[in-house]
Amino acid sequence: MRILIVEDEKKVAAFVRKGLQEEGYAVDVAFDGEEGLRMAVDPSYDLIILDIYLPKLDGLAALRQMREKKVGTPVLLLTVRATIEDKVLGLDSGADDYLTKPFAFQELLARVRALLRRRTDAAATTITVADLVLDPASRIVSRGGRRIELTLKEFSLLEYFMRNPGRVLTRTMIIGHVWNYDFDSGTNVVDVYVNYLRKKIDAAAGQKLIHTVRGAGYVMRA
Repeated sequence: MRILIVEDEKKVAAFVRKGLQEEGYAVDVAFDGEEGLRMAVDPSYDLIILDIYLPKLDGLAALRQMREKKVGTPVLLLTVRATIEDKVLGLDSGADDYLTKPFAFQELLARVRALLRRRTDAAATTITVADLVLDPASRIVSRGGRRIELTLKEFSLLEYFMRNPGRVLTRTMIIGHVWNYDFDSGTNVVDVYVNYLRKKIDAAAGQKLIHTVRGAGYVMRA
């Protein structure tokens, strides 16, 4: 899953980004409200972590514009404000949750998981392609009834494939969704992880689901 952090304090942004990446999320960062708003309209984000005090465009104004633009991505607000009135203002502006600075990373992570779980539960219980079944909430994958153990990145890559069956996914698209946009595009990490998935998903099955599209990328199809 992909998360956008909009935070002008670079140390805070780096700390949160590193922690979320270690949990297997792809994370992008914007350092002001205008850049955050521009990036937030990308529908591939699953969650936005948004600071209220931002240069160029404050967080609440950016949030209201997101909602006006029909951006339905869940938003977790970060702020040093702690009054009930401020929380109500943030929630009324379109936020889904609120966290006061300073915060423990474990609390932030718990709120992130809760918002993502809520979004996943609303979208679908399971995703199925042929006899391959993925449960986003429990992170359980099985094929033909046989459970398959995946790492966090393998799971994220497989989920991206399964949410886009029949669609050719380029290496750039995969890196942007499963890793992040500033990841080294010259690396062969995509091919390495696709190979890992093939060994776990396709090797023991009679039907291959992950196919190479020469000169373009990869596609999942039955």
